[in-house]
Amino acid sequence: MKHNFGAGPCILPQDVFKEAAEAVLDFNGLSILEVSHRHKDFVAVMDEAIDLVKKVLQVPAGYSVAFLQGGATLGFSVAALNMQRQTKRAGYINTGTWASGAIKEAKKVGVDVDIFASSEDRNFCYIPKDFQIPTAVDYIHFTSNNTIYGTQFKDFPKTDLPLVCDMSSDIFSRTINVADFDLIYAGAQKNLGPAGATLYIVKDDALGKSTSPFMPTYLDLKQQIDKESMLNTPPVFSVYVSMLNLRNLLANGGVDAQQQKNEEKASLIYQEIDNNPSFRGAVDQADRSNMNVTFLLTDESRSGEFDSMWKDAGIVGLPGHRSVGGYRASMYNALPLESVRVLVDVMKEFNRKG
Repeated sequence: MKHNFGAGPCILPQDVFKEAAEAVLDFNGLSILEVSHRHKDFVAVMDEAIDLVKKVLQVPAGYSVAFLQGGATLGFSVAALNMQRQTKRAGYINTGTWASGAIKEAKKVGVDVDIFASSEDRNFCYIPKDFQIPTAVDYIHFTSNNTIYGTQFKDFPKTDLPLVCDMSSDIFSRTINVADFDLIYAGAQKNLGPAGATLYIVKDDALGKSTSPFMPTYLDLKQQIDKESMLNTPPVFSVYVSMLNLRNLLANGGVDAQQQKNEEKASLIYQEIDNNPSFRGAVDQADRSNMNVTFLLTDESRSGEFDSMWKDAGIVGLPGHRSVGGYRASMYNALPLESVRVLVDVMKEFNRKG
């Protein structure tokens, strides 16, 4: 058995893999890979996927859901274009690589960005706090979880301004109040489904209000919602597998139950990091991510020994990002607790050998 701690694309439940594999051969007499996106059978898939998002996250009335393409990277521009209003200014919190990317893309489409909080001064190893949210801006943007550095917002910013969030790497991992946001976007490839689809949850009152003079049709969320995610050919397979995964999540207790499992996994590995003298955490304890656990060896000269041990245990995807170094254990929804136990056992044995 392989224990996949890779940062993405995500691990998915085995039942979802099996059902998806069957549909590749026979979805409705045709493969899911060749069925027309206009066929009633796939339209039903899209409708169910959207409905399941609403059920799983308890999306209130007055919000719409879309499955588009381009990942959260295109979402940076989509958010900035669709949320521009009179000031053409926005407040951004910079907590890492993807937040920095959102800032860069917002500037490119004409937004005057106010970075009112940042953790760049310490290489993004914490979540900023006690910041003053600007008022003379069109919206506030932040990234809920930082896959590279391993930090996560435990409490979201409080503001009366429209709130926008890139939730790519922790959506469906914990309960959220969708009503707090005007726009949520997330690449599918962490907790939702295969790479290819991007989820948007948008407040209906926010649609069609942009003042941007530049608005390509594909990036206009109002047009996408009006066309029910079918403005062009959608990412059929990714949407289908996302639907299967959402079914599975709902059948196993939904987000509430999943959050408990994720907290148990995170607690197990963080306790080992804190109690094992051979390791140390890479970020401030208060801001540690439940999805992406980053840690370092206290003696880097032993890295070869540790690498051999975790590989022999069937673990894959553990090396940290070059921005941080060390190791990163990504523990998305479908990663079983048993895989975390295997890693912890390796860490214990490594310390005993030292």
